[in-house]
Amino acid sequence: MTPLNGCGRCQTLPETPDVPGRLFLWPPLGHSLGKLVAHLRDSGDTFQLRTDVQCVVVGMGQGGLRKLSASLPNVLTAEEVRGTRALFVEGDGEPGMADFPRVDSLQRLTTLHQSGWLVDMLAESRLTTFFQPIVHAQDTSRVFAHEALLRGRDRDGALVPPNRLFDTAREADLLFQLDLAARTTAIREAVRHQLSTHLFINFTPTAIYDPAYCLRSTVAAIRESGIPESHVVFEIIESDRAANAAHLRAIVDFYRAAGFKVALDDLGAGYSSLNLIHQLRPEFMKLDMELVRGVHADPYKASIVQKLLEIARQLGIQTVAEGIETPEELSWVRRHGVDFVQGYLIAKPAGAPASTTPRITD
Repeated sequence: MTPLNGCGRCQTLPETPDVPGRLFLWPPLGHSLGKLVAHLRDSGDTFQLRTDVQCVVVGMGQGGLRKLSASLPNVLTAEEVRGTRALFVEGDGEPGMADFPRVDSLQRLTTLHQSGWLVDMLAESRLTTFFQPIVHAQDTSRVFAHEALLRGRDRDGALVPPNRLFDTAREADLLFQLDLAARTTAIREAVRHQLSTHLFINFTPTAIYDPAYCLRSTVAAIRESGIPESHVVFEIIESDRAANAAHLRAIVDFYRAAGFKVALDDLGAGYSSLNLIHQLRPEFMKLDMELVRGVHADPYKASIVQKLLEIARQLGIQTVAEGIETPEELSWVRRHGVDFVQGYLIAKPAGAPASTTPRITD
């Protein structure tokens, strides 16, 4: 494992060795073992069958692990790939007791090799932050905050979009590492640009085991940066909300105890949004952009958004309308009392925070 400034699940990167060695495979069924042996025999690979432990040992030359990782998912079903246990040992030795904690699924091994570019990107800190301003609804020239949006860079300097980063991280079980890197990168870039507004930082609840342990490096980074805790708002990402409400509440409580604020992101996009309002009691609610888009022309959307804004006002929660793209959308949310707006009509995400934005009038 490669450390990322310390130890622990969030701060280490898995190794994806592509050197000579031996790959030990334990398929879940005799039928799976038979298919695997037939494939290895047909492809001319060097292997040893150990029937007493239902194991196949495959000799790997330089680059062989990457090649085999690409071919095996075409031989075994997805369930067989998930059920096959795998262990790679460098050289020609037998596994020792210290090796067995590294036994993983074949799916994890193959996915890691297919996502080696992300491991390299994390190891080489080739991540950056774009900033999108959040402005006062009634005066769009007044910037209240910036949302920090993760971007990657390939070795040629080209930007890698966040969807590709997070989709790959989920498949390769690298979400813990990417989420931490996203948070620390946002803080680093905010300091570099001397950000003076509030800072909204996304976080992934499912990438946090124990907030007291997993989040302490984030809290330390903010305190070392000199950014006032009261200026930092952590956004709960809708697509990765923890199923366990108690766990999510523990994360939110930890952030609040450290002096930060919390935003419920994409309100209206998920089935559990209304329950989360009373469970988490956020300082900010961000209305989902799909709900806001065309709200002025859709009575169903308009009715839902009006009710959400009414709830927020009654509870003293400040609101942000995301995805504002047209003057009509901006005019509608203004008339119905939204506090802040964000979207391409105001400003697109950019590599540096905006010091001011255009004043848009109805």
